[in-house]
Amino acid sequence: MGGPDGPGQWWREGAAMAGRRGALIVLEGVDRAGKSTQSRKLVDALCAEGHRAELLRFPERSTEIGKLLSSYLEKKSEVEDHSVHLLFSANRWEHVPLMKEKLSQGITLVVDRYAFSGVAFTSAKELQLAEAAARGEFGRERYESGPFQQRALQRFQQLLADPSLPWKTVNASRSIEDVHREIRALSEDAIRAAAHRPLGQLWA
Repeated sequence: MGGPDGPGQWWREGAAMAGRRGALIVLEGVDRAGKSTQSRKLVDALCAEGHRAELLRFPERSTEIGKLLSSYLEKKSEVEDHSVHLLFSANRWEHVPLMKEKLSQGITLVVDRYAFSGVAFTSAKELQLAEAAARGEFGRERYESGPFQQRALQRFQQLLADPSLPWKTVNASRSIEDVHREIRALSEDAIRAAAHRPLGQLWA
């Protein structure tokens, strides 16, 4: 689990914020690892327990940039590699003001894929994959191929080796409910830890 868009970027506040803020909980991993299912279940569980929680997914496809990315991912259009990387980054950045506002209001954001995916998938271009492919619809979108996902997985593993990053690793090959229970417990810890901390940068 993690947060925003690259080394040394955003969410550095000058002074501690008054009151409780929300936590930023990001689920990252290769495609078809169960992130979307677990993100939805987590938001439902947190809301049922009285937390204020909302779900975000990236790329967020409702904006003009998001629509371009959706067309590209669905193989309906072609975009030059450097340009598509910038579009993914811009898609995350255009949501930063709203995300900061919600976090400062005490709303926990559960994010289905964010900046670490941007790093892993972009570098992959220059769970167990068989299990991920077996979850259905694998291969419908541009990056859903075995070799590409293998490269992305290797990049995620490199990120995991960085001790400065706030990762919690969850084995997604277990049952949906077992994975959910672990993510829910980790998320409760994250919410408590974030409550009175100022917003900071993702990694330096």
